[in-house]
Amino acid sequence: MKNLIIRWAVSAITLALVAKVDHGIKITTTGWHSVVTLFLVLAAVAVANAFIRPIILFFAWPVNCLTFGLFGFGLNVGLFWLAAASVPGFVIMGPLNALIGFLALGIVSGLLNMFLRDDGERSSRRK
Repeated sequence: MKNLIIRWAVSAITLALVAKVDHGIKITTTGWHSVVTLFLVLAAVAVANAFIRPIILFFAWPVNCLTFGLFGFGLNVGLFWLAAASVPGFVIMGPLNALIGFLALGIVSGLLNMFLRDDGERSSRRK
């Protein structure tokens, strides 16, 4: 549970840094509202990847196979853009900015998952 909270916090900080660096991604809220906005965006991305992405990939698997997975990559960027558009106070101003934000979140998330293990993984390795 502790690792989950750490992962969400690091992802929120990464998203805030991307918003500071990339001028096409903006957080329009201030104070504690901006922190809530970041966590809402992360929750919207998680819901979109958990429920919408599998349905679209199921029906579009031939296109995904023909493009060697590039359709799935574009779908992830589009879902990131859609999830951000559904949260008030967070604005992405174009597909290139959505790509940059998605890549930054993906790279940091991947690196974080390399260093943080779940409690279940630790207990199974001890046996």
